Amino acid sequence: MKIPRIKKNHIHKISKSLFWFLTGAFLGLLLIGGFALVIFQGLNRNVVYPGISINGINFGGKTREQVKDYFEKKNEKIANAKISLVSQEGTVSASIEDLNFGYDATLLSIQAFAIGRSNNSLSNLSLIVQAYINGISLPPAYTFSQDKLDEIILPLSQKINIDPVEALFKFENGKVITFRPSSEGQKIDKEKLNNQLLSKFQTLLIASSSLPTYVSIPVKILKPNITTDKANNLGIKELIGVGTSLFAHSIPNRIYNVTLASTRLNGILVKPGETFSFDKALGDVSAFTGYKQAYVIQNGKTILGDGGGVCQVSTTFFRALLNAGLPITERHAHAYRVGYYEQDSPPGIDATIYSPSVDLKFTNDTGNYILIQTAIDPSVQRLTFFLYGTSDGRRSNITTPVITSQTPPPPSLYQDDPTRAKGSLEQTDFEAWGASVYFTRTVEKDGKTIISEKFVSNYQPWQAIFIRGTKE
Repeated sequence: MKIPRIKKNHIHKISKSLFWFLTGAFLGLLLIGGFALVIFQGLNRNVVYPGISINGINFGGKTREQVKDYFEKKNEKIANAKISLVSQEGTVSASIEDLNFGYDATLLSIQAFAIGRSNNSLSNLSLIVQAYINGISLPPAYTFSQDKLDEIILPLSQKINIDPVEALFKFENGKVITFRPSSEGQKIDKEKLNNQLLSKFQTLLIASSSLPTYVSIPVKILKPNITTDKANNLGIKELIGVGTSLFAHSIPNRIYNVTLASTRLNGILVKPGETFSFDKALGDVSAFTGYKQAYVIQNGKTILGDGGGVCQVSTTFFRALLNAGLPITERHAHAYRVGYYEQDSPPGIDATIYSPSVDLKFTNDTGNYILIQTAIDPSVQRLTFFLYGTSDGRRSNITTPVITSQTPPPPSLYQDDPTRAKGSLEQTDFEAWGASVYFTRTVEKDGKTIISEKFVSNYQPWQAIFIRGTKE
């Protein structure tokens, strides 16, 4: 069916008229909208457009200065609030003002005023209409000085921040010549601390509170790149036992001998299954091997002899073996109670040696090598033995020594010496109470008792001896 030509012309004219009408209407609306926008912008030339808020507060119709002033007054209300930063190393405090914390009043006033005032007219119109109808909410902005915070926590940072220690391990001819176990470091987690502070500050700002606030300083652990178990292939991964003793008031020669003997044991490796002999490891103790004369117990007397003080080393090693839960196959107590060994310990936890008949021995039943390390702290005159290996989960339980009986020392003995000036007096031996002492040790592993033993020490009473000069 064909549409008459006259009808086609009529439809064409209507369509054309409608197009131009709509185009004109659209242009008219644009013109009116643009005119209205110009008028609206003129009316709000110096103020924030209606419907624009910050942190829930409507600032429409406010000048930039009014917005800025609002937030500055908020800052003033909490300026004197105290923040205490707490750690195990201590506490430091500062005011909010010290940290330059608060609303960034200048930035917020600029941001609020800038909405709808870009170089893009269509974008401006869209934002203005959106703000007017639905509102536009800006998040708060804050100011804060990281430099000020770092300065305030510096005293704590110097105590808290510790670099991780990389493991070192080197041995030659079956003996370790360089060993340093790895250890974790730590430092203040500034990112987490800043987030915690920001949260506290926001609470103070919202509440306009000047009450003191406490924040725990977060610490993060720093792992070493080279750990102890990566530094060697002998199964030496961790500390398995420690023993200590004090030797305060020792004469210089005794201190020298203690240091020398402990140095010669430092770095020794004990193989899996090996029975270690203290005497054998230490070697000859005499002037020929570098030892000096100091007091020793020999033939029932305290006399000057080569290597006096070596038993301080065997006693300390004995304590390390006890704590490590290792099987001790030979141990001998001293003939009498020695004051040095009771400076930091009850009586009965000592071990004497005298090559070749009196020894201290243990068996390495851990299945891995054990490394012996020694250290001396001259400031407190303390000797420490460290035993490194691989823990198999054993736990050593040592009871407090019990004194079952005591015997007073005999009366002091005075011996005349005609070769010494009359009236001179020198003490060559010191009194000590006799005692019977015992303690027990049980070692557990995987819920089972693998060692149960009793160590008994019978100390003789000891008399003081004085040499008295009689020469006229």
